[in-house]
Amino acid sequence: MATLVLGAVGSVLGPIGGAIGAFVGRTIDQSIFGGGGAEGPRLKELAVSGSSYGTPIARHYGVMRAPGTIVWSTDLIEHESREGGGKGKPKTTSFSYSVSFAVSLSSRPIDRIGRIWADGNLLRGAAGDLKTGGELRIYRGHGDQACDPLLKAKLGKQCPAFRGCAYVVFEQLDLTEFGNRIPALSFEIFAGEGPVFVETMIREDVGDVAASLVVPQIRGFSYDGGAVRNVLALVDGLRPVSPRLGGKNLSIGQPETLAGNAPVLPPAASWDDGEFGAQSGAAHLRKSTRNAAFYALRYYDIARDYQPGLQRADGYASDQRVFDFPGALQAADALSLVRDARQRGNLDGESLLWRCAALDPEIGPGSLVKVPGEHGWWRVVVWEWCEKGVELELTRHRTIPQVAAVAHAGSVWSAPDQQPAAIDLQAFEVPWDGLGSSGERCIFAAVTVGEGRWTGTSLYAVQDDILIDTEQFLTGRAATGELAETLPGSTCLRLEGAASITVRLKSGKPDEGQCSATGLAQGRNRVLVGSEVLQFLNAQPVDDTHWRLSGLLRGRGGTEPFATAHPAGTPVVMLDNRITEISQRAVSMVSDEGFAALGPADQPAVRARVENAGFSLTPPSPVHARATIGEDGSVLLHWTRRARGGWQWRDGVDQALTEETELYEIGSGPPSSPLFLRQVATNSLRLQASDYAHLGEANGTRFWVRQVGTFARSARAWLIPEETPSV
Repeated sequence: MATLVLGAVGSVLGPIGGAIGAFVGRTIDQSIFGGGGAEGPRLKELAVSGSSYGTPIARHYGVMRAPGTIVWSTDLIEHESREGGGKGKPKTTSFSYSVSFAVSLSSRPIDRIGRIWADGNLLRGAAGDLKTGGELRIYRGHGDQACDPLLKAKLGKQCPAFRGCAYVVFEQLDLTEFGNRIPALSFEIFAGEGPVFVETMIREDVGDVAASLVVPQIRGFSYDGGAVRNVLALVDGLRPVSPRLGGKNLSIGQPETLAGNAPVLPPAASWDDGEFGAQSGAAHLRKSTRNAAFYALRYYDIARDYQPGLQRADGYASDQRVFDFPGALQAADALSLVRDARQRGNLDGESLLWRCAALDPEIGPGSLVKVPGEHGWWRVVVWEWCEKGVELELTRHRTIPQVAAVAHAGSVWSAPDQQPAAIDLQAFEVPWDGLGSSGERCIFAAVTVGEGRWTGTSLYAVQDDILIDTEQFLTGRAATGELAETLPGSTCLRLEGAASITVRLKSGKPDEGQCSATGLAQGRNRVLVGSEVLQFLNAQPVDDTHWRLSGLLRGRGGTEPFATAHPAGTPVVMLDNRITEISQRAVSMVSDEGFAALGPADQPAVRARVENAGFSLTPPSPVHARATIGEDGSVLLHWTRRARGGWQWRDGVDQALTEETELYEIGSGPPSSPLFLRQVATNSLRLQASDYAHLGEANGTRFWVRQVGTFARSARAWLIPEETPSV
């Protein structure tokens, strides 16, 4: 380190303009930079945010990762979410928590905030996306920044604007992923150019001391208080720092580089004071550099997400010194600095003490000079004005070749920075499965999740184009896709073992392998194709996205009216535990506009109308409907009842009645304007020959029947004439 002795310079680098007086015999290491026992910034393991009173708020330069200090917080805010039952699951009420708080980051203005880590994982990505629910507001610390609206609402007139202090405010930060507590936070902070942080720091702290010091390898530095001399001493360990005196002004800069002819020192002057060298005025010294030169550098490695890194110079041994520098560096830059420092330390072992009666005022610490009678170049490292002249300490100067360093930061785990995944939402009503109340609609949501990060999304009901919070959170990733080929229509009378479909799935997959007929009877392997529910025996992959489903049971749950031909591209949803039953509270809010999902990547909200609306409250149409003409010309209309929730056929007994009463409509002609319409409470109706004759010619009359349920009427079942008259 180049040093200069000034009589009135105190132990800190402060306002010294008019205080420079006599020069005394002390080194600048003690008067400005401090002695060997000075305490400066230290390299530490990554700290996390806290809220201790009296914690200093650091100043940041360049790019750094820092914890910040929590300066304000609300209590935990409780959120209640009700989940509907269905499929044998009980109705549950779950609770989640959020909190709002403010974190101070820097006691000087910053440019921006990059990533944010919470408990070691990314809370905010490089693209500025928040990985969990909540809102983030950033205040950069300028003198005109306004109060945060949330803090102002909570604190009123006492709310500070924190001008000159950069801080962030989290509003309603979801704590589900953090054990319902404020996580340990650290922030990536960008604040100006790191290589010129010394100049910036001195300009901010000491107005009458100029600085021109650039260390291009230093990308960032945090200063949390103390004497600036301690920071300069740290920087000097990496790159030499030279003080210069011009009149009454002190400047801090870098040592001179070799350019043109260097000045020649005056001849050595001799006087007998018993303190300086030999009486000849010159003396050669050889210092041991073993303890001076360091062979390894610890620093904050940017490529390691600012975790401490270590680079070693060639020839490193375990008993040689490691230099800790609490700044942000790249691995190659750190290696270059430690190599240069080691060579420089070895060269500084050859010193020359020189004294002269007069000296050019342009020569000062850091200057390159020639010495009479000595070969090569020498650098001034100590300049001291004594009573009889000027005493200098010089070290031999050799040009250190600049060789590009290639270094690796080492393997490190970095928190993944996934972008929010885009989603697609489907809402549909399916036949009631017999579980729970028969009077509740069975509406489900299927969420298709694209590539990226997704932890769930809030569900909203849409009313008059306004999103109404249903207090339900969707987390299931449904298996959805579309038909890859046309599916022909079906009579839905029996298991079609040879039938199959090929589906192209956008996400998820069905359960691979074979299912038994018993499994089908128990409700396994259901899939919604358009508006038809069908079941399949086997599922085999064709490739990464295509699956062949074979052994089909069509028109399940009363959906046989929809078992027509389905073209390629018809939507497909696997009806398993990956779809989410919409709560009855949310169902009560639904309108023709349907539902919407809103997550981090959903701008605007993803909307879906409810397909097959009202289907779960609609009874299935009767079966085995027949019209039998008797010998007397009368007609017997008869059928077999089916009921909602009756997925399994019961032999030998009537299907249980789900509706409040048993009632049927029998008609002929269009349902809206029937030629004939009658209601009965049994599963048959006999028309006398005279009544039948009024309906027109028997060969042109077709009858239909439908069940009248508590909430809706079933689809029509045609009464097929029997060829053999009843006896």
